[in-house]
Amino acid sequence: MHIVITGGAGFLGVRLARTLLQLGSLSLAGAPMQAIERITLVDRATAPADLLADSRVHSVVGELNALLQPQNGSPAAVPADTDLVFHLAAAVSGECEADFDLGLRSNLDATRALLQACRALNTRPTVVFASSLAVFGNSPEQPLPAVIEDSTLPTPQNSYGIQKFMGEQLVADYGRKGFVRARNLRLMTVSVRPGQPNGAASSFLSGMIREPLAGVRGACPVAPETAVAMASPARTIEGLICAAQTSDAAWGPRTAMNLPAITTTAGEMAAALEQVAGKAARELIDWTPDESIARIVTNWPSRIDAARARALGLLPDSDFVSIVRDYVRENPQAVRPAG
Repeated sequence: MHIVITGGAGFLGVRLARTLLQLGSLSLAGAPMQAIERITLVDRATAPADLLADSRVHSVVGELNALLQPQNGSPAAVPADTDLVFHLAAAVSGECEADFDLGLRSNLDATRALLQACRALNTRPTVVFASSLAVFGNSPEQPLPAVIEDSTLPTPQNSYGIQKFMGEQLVADYGRKGFVRARNLRLMTVSVRPGQPNGAASSFLSGMIREPLAGVRGACPVAPETAVAMASPARTIEGLICAAQTSDAAWGPRTAMNLPAITTTAGEMAAALEQVAGKAARELIDWTPDESIARIVTNWPSRIDAARARALGLLPDSDFVSIVRDYVRENPQAVRPAG
């Protein structure tokens, strides 16, 4: 089996690749298990050394739109023998609000070009599209329900959410036409992410934990009572792999499936940090309001009933304290005592 991961050098792409290599084989859409013979990581950055050291891994570096142009046959980003694509590459929420054209190129144009490349293979590869809970948004004209279900009508209120919803519809239609096997999956806010902050409006939901654990100050731009729907990196990767392995009959409709999430607040996250790392770590959080970020984040849903995911055996994290403890266990080099 040949698997392509767009955004393969990013946090989720790297974690997904490492998990797939450890598994060694996959049951694609319910078929018998197949050995994972090759993983192609497509990104603007080079993949980490440990992945490149594995003979099954190939890194393709460049802008996705350019890499999807045919060059002497199949494009570099989608080789002719591709069986499965995880489409994780995207411009994130804050970037899309700041640069409208960037969002369209990265999230709409690139998704359509990727689907066209998959269509040209004439082999109906499976495409797992990483959408987002940002397809749901609150507005006075059409308030969000208290709990989001799989059948809730998306009402995005920012460019990122709109572009992700357009991507869902493209993937669904290419699936309806039989060009690909479509798997639309709505990811929750993922925390705690290691590394550096990114341009996502939700980036602080990792930074307010990650930075204090590293002994430096971290900012929270929303009020402590702000509620969010959250999933750990481990549960997110579990959902992506489940989407690839689930049969058509078990998956159900081509519309997007919501991943499970816990509901927590910024204040509860700070309390979890204190429980794991002590009061000194919590005191490194700067509560500095940012209206532009708060406007985006507070318009996203915070309570998810992921019935379809639950039927496939996917469950939310137990609590945010466990998520913080997992981060500390997995990233000991990034944790230093506060004070």
